[in-house]
Amino acid sequence: MRRITTTSSLCAALLLLQFGLAASSNTAQEIRPAHGGVYTTTASNLIIPQSRAYAVGRQADRVQIGEVSAEIQIVQQVATTGMTVTLKNPTDRQQEAEMLVPVPDGAVVRSFDFGGAGAEPSARLLPKDEAKATYYSIVSKLRDPALLEFAGYNLVRSSVFPVPARGTQTVKLVYENILPADGNRVDYVLPRSESFEAGETPWKITATVRSKTAVSTVYSPSHQITSEREASGGFRVRIPVEGKIDPGPFRLSYLVEGGGLTASLLAYPDARIGGGYFLLLAGVPAETRGERAASIKREVTLVIDRSGSMGGEKIEQARSAALQVLEALDEGEAFNVIDYSEQVAKFAEQPVVKNAQTIKEARAYVKHLKSDGGTNIHDALVEAMRQQTTPGVLPLTLFLTDGLPTSGVTGESAIRKAVVEANTHARRIFTFGVGYDVNAPLLTSIANATRATATFVLPKENVELKVSQVFAKLSGPVLADPRLSTLDASGQVTTRAVRELMPSELGDVFEGDQIVLLGQYQGEGPLTFQIEGNYLGTPRTFRLNFDLRSASTRNAFIPRLWASRKIARLTEEIRDAGADTQVARAGGGVPPSDQRLKELVDEIVRLSTEYGILTEYTSFLATDGTDFSRRDALNDEAQKNFVRNAQQTRSGMGGVTQAMNTSAQRGQTNLNRSNNFVTQNMQRVEITNVQQIVDRTFFRRGARWVDARLLDREKTVRPDAVVEFGTPEFVRLVDRLVAEGRQGILALSGEMLLMVDGKTVLIRAPSK
Repeated sequence: MRRITTTSSLCAALLLLQFGLAASSNTAQEIRPAHGGVYTTTASNLIIPQSRAYAVGRQADRVQIGEVSAEIQIVQQVATTGMTVTLKNPTDRQQEAEMLVPVPDGAVVRSFDFGGAGAEPSARLLPKDEAKATYYSIVSKLRDPALLEFAGYNLVRSSVFPVPARGTQTVKLVYENILPADGNRVDYVLPRSESFEAGETPWKITATVRSKTAVSTVYSPSHQITSEREASGGFRVRIPVEGKIDPGPFRLSYLVEGGGLTASLLAYPDARIGGGYFLLLAGVPAETRGERAASIKREVTLVIDRSGSMGGEKIEQARSAALQVLEALDEGEAFNVIDYSEQVAKFAEQPVVKNAQTIKEARAYVKHLKSDGGTNIHDALVEAMRQQTTPGVLPLTLFLTDGLPTSGVTGESAIRKAVVEANTHARRIFTFGVGYDVNAPLLTSIANATRATATFVLPKENVELKVSQVFAKLSGPVLADPRLSTLDASGQVTTRAVRELMPSELGDVFEGDQIVLLGQYQGEGPLTFQIEGNYLGTPRTFRLNFDLRSASTRNAFIPRLWASRKIARLTEEIRDAGADTQVARAGGGVPPSDQRLKELVDEIVRLSTEYGILTEYTSFLATDGTDFSRRDALNDEAQKNFVRNAQQTRSGMGGVTQAMNTSAQRGQTNLNRSNNFVTQNMQRVEITNVQQIVDRTFFRRGARWVDARLLDREKTVRPDAVVEFGTPEFVRLVDRLVAEGRQGILALSGEMLLMVDGKTVLIRAPSK
C-alpha cells in the first residue's frame, strides 16, 4: 500500500491556502491551461469520481468506476471526508490513470492511498483559479463541457497509478475542511455531478456527526437519509442503498442544541414575489426521558375493523398490533379499544388509565375479537371522537380498516364532515388502510385534517409491523399543539411578513422529530417567528429571530420543495372535491361550470413546468414533441387526467398508489430530482428528461435542452446570441455561470437554449 500524509497542521494549511487564493486572481479568457501550459499526463485515463471516467487520447477501452464510497466524519465543525474509489480495468493490459477530485473551499489533503507497485503517489491541491484553468485545458482536449460544472471548486489532482489488466484498483483520498456555520446550524457539502448520466455509478454515503454540545437534528435537503442518534448525542447518517442515489451535491445540515426548541432559517431571494422563499428547520432536545415526569402523556384509542373481510391472517395481525401498542404505553397513560363491523363495540365507555388491572383486561378483550359483518366506518369514528378526553393528555386515535363503508352512512363527504364536527377534543387520527379495497382519499383527508398521517398496508405486508412502525414514531411527545405566528419589529403579530406556508399548520413534535416548514417571505427585513405550545407538559413560547442577509440563490432547493408541497396540496383539494361525484363525471369530461377545478389544474401545470416537478397527472409534459405554445390544450389534458384518476379512481390499486404518492409529496423534505412515483399498477418510474439544475429547469427536446422559461416559444424563438463551444464568448459565459453558482447547468449534454439577463442564448455542443 502506497501512502502520503500531510504533516502540517490543519489550521496552518488553511491559512496558507487562503493566502494562495487571495493572491491568485487571474481569470481565463479562452479555453487554455493554467499558466499558459498544456494539460499533460502520462495516464491513459482520467478519473473524476464525482462525475465519470474519461479515456485520454485514442484509447477506446477506458477504465471504469466500479463504486464510490464516501465516509464523512464531522467533529466540532471540522469535516473529514474519506472517499474510496474502486476502479475496474476491462482490458488485457495494464492501464494508467489520473484522478481529479473537486473539493470545497478550505479543503486540506490529509492522505492519499492506493494499492500496487507504481511510482510514489502524489496529490496536489489546486485553488479555484488554477483548478478552473486546468479544467478548461482538459475540456479543450476531451471536448466535454460537462467537466466545467466543477469549475467553482478547488481541485485535488492525484498522481498516476496502475490499474492491473482484468483487475481492480482501490484509491482512497482523505481531506479535511472547516464547515461554515450560521448561528447554531452547520452545513456540509460533498460535490457531485448534476448529471443523471454520472448517476449510473454506484455511490455509498455515510456520515457521523458529533459535537460537544448535543446535536438537535440532522437534515439533508438534497437526498433522502436515515439517521440514528448515538449515545454521545451525535448522529449516524446514511443514504439508503435500495436504489441508485440521485445526482447532485450531497448536502447535510445539523443543529446544535440551544435549549428547548432549536431552529435555523435558510432563504432563497426571489424578487418576483417581493421577497423570496424560506425553509425553517427546527429540532427538539436529544434527550427528554429525564423530564418524563412532567412530559406530555398520551391517550390512545385503537379503532379496529372486525368486519368479515378482516378474517384469517388480517384479524390476527390486527390483534397483535393492538396488543403491541397497549404494551408500549407508559404506566399512567390512557387507552381504549373500539371495534366495529355493522355495529360498534367498546372495551370501555371512556379511555382508562393503564395499570396492571386495566392492561390485563384489555389483553383478554383484544384476544377475543372476531371478524364478521359489514363495515360501519362512520359510526366507529364518530363514537371514537365523542369520548371525553383525559385532562392534560395528547389524544391519539389509530384507525384501521380494510374495506369501503358498507353499513350506516356510506357517503365519503358525509363521513368526513361528521368526523370533523365530532372531533371537538382535537384528536389526531392516524389512519391505516389494509389492502386495496379502501377509500384512499377518505383515509388521507381525515388524517390530514387532524394533523396526523395516513398509512397503507399493501397485500402481503404485515399489518402489525406497519402499525408498530407508526406508533414507534409517536413516542415521547415533546411539543403538542404548536401554533406559529410572525411578529413585526414591535413584537406584534403580523400577517404581512410571510405567506403560503407549507404545511399551513404545524404538527405535534415527538422525540426524534424535526420541523421543516416552507413558505414565502416579503421584503428584506429580519423575520421573527413565535411558536407557542405545550412543551413537555408546560405552556411555553419560543421566539426565533432570523436575518435574511444570508439568503442565496445557492439555496435553490427551497422554492422547489415549496412548489412540490404546493402541488400536493392542490392535488388533494382536487381529490377531495371528487368525493361522491364519480357518477356525474363518469364520461371523463369536465363540467363547464367547474371553474375552481380549472383554476387548480392550471396552477399545477404552471408550477410543474416552472420547477420541473412532474407527477402521474402531469408526466405527459415531459413527452418529446409536447407543444407548450398551446397552453390551453395542455391544461385540458391535465384536467382530464385529474378527473379520470384523482377524482374517479378512489379505491383499488390506483386509488391507493395515488394516495401514497401525494402523501409523500405533501411531507417532502428533500428533492426528488428524478421525479419518481408509483404508477397505478404499482410500478416505480422516474422522469429524467426534465432536469432541475440549481434554480433552473430544463426540458429535453430532441437533442437540445430548453430552459423552461422558453418552452412556450421554443419553436419560433430566434436566439439573441449563439455561443460556440471553445470560443472566448463561451469562456466568458462559463465564468458568469461560475460567479452565479449556476455552473451545474453545464452537466447537461448536447445543445442548450437558455435565458441570460432576459436574452435568449443558444450554446452549441462541441463536435468530438
